[in-house]
Amino acid sequence: MNNFAYTQAASTKEAATAAQADKQAAFISGGTSLIDLMKSNIEQHTLLIDLNKLSLLGIENSAAGLRIGALERMSDVGEHPQVVQNYPVVSQALLASASPQLRNMASMGGNLLQRTRCGYFRDTAFPCNKRVPGSGCPAQTGDNRTLAILGGSPSCIATHASDLAVSLVALEAKLTIESPKGQPRTVPLADFYKLPGSTPHIENHLAPGEVITAITIPAAAHARRSHYLKVRDRASYAYALVSAAVGLDVQGGTIRSARVALGGVGTVPWRVPAVEQALVGKSATEDTFRAAAALAVRDASPREHNKFKLELAQRTIVRALLEVAA
Repeated sequence: MNNFAYTQAASTKEAATAAQADKQAAFISGGTSLIDLMKSNIEQHTLLIDLNKLSLLGIENSAAGLRIGALERMSDVGEHPQVVQNYPVVSQALLASASPQLRNMASMGGNLLQRTRCGYFRDTAFPCNKRVPGSGCPAQTGDNRTLAILGGSPSCIATHASDLAVSLVALEAKLTIESPKGQPRTVPLADFYKLPGSTPHIENHLAPGEVITAITIPAAAHARRSHYLKVRDRASYAYALVSAAVGLDVQGGTIRSARVALGGVGTVPWRVPAVEQALVGKSATEDTFRAAAALAVRDASPREHNKFKLELAQRTIVRALLEVAA
């Protein structure tokens, strides 16, 4: 690991200003991902700015929705009674993430910024456009079993790693972001992430020095009746091969509204409006779910070793919807 300086920010503005002044600076809260990246020389920073003294905490539920401070720990949010009761898909996604020890340290904002687990990105012996722009993407013809079938490009097919982000995209969550000028802006999480295109190293719309300060989730009937299903190689401490975050508002056996997003298959958390539209107005039955789920992967571009995700994604959506309908 390279030498670096360390400072604790006393305010959001101070943190943002320090980061804007040093292009090699990085914010740190839990550090559960960043430190690993630095140890492996995947990221090299000259300055770490500790955010933990900032007042970016709180889990506040109201009639309008839920507000979560960006520095709240994943375990605290996942086990919070209001989250469990009113936003079960978020609670389940959090508690299916990482390990208890990591969830106790990792922050909500940090989780949304975690980087891909693609083996070529994580191993500096290989070229990687996300790590070294223009160097190539060996995953295209290499070991791509766990990688994306949606949203990829000739430059990158790395899968987005966050379970939390999938659940939040399904529920149309928004981020509050503060700049060095102290002027907050609000961004839908679905618009925050960038598809790889020809610039896979640019992963989101966070400008230099900007800090995520809060996450807000609107209240909705489909949020209260929601579920997160994660399919993985082992039952604990593994990333999703495919996951589905779903929510339904069902009245009199008819679906009034639906939300569906996929993880493990996209280069970003992948919401599927076509599936949602196919569900609305229909009976909440397995046949309905199967017909709608078939639309989820119609634009997919699988590689040699991940074609199985085409079927697995559909089955995962159906299982999750059946769980909610029950």
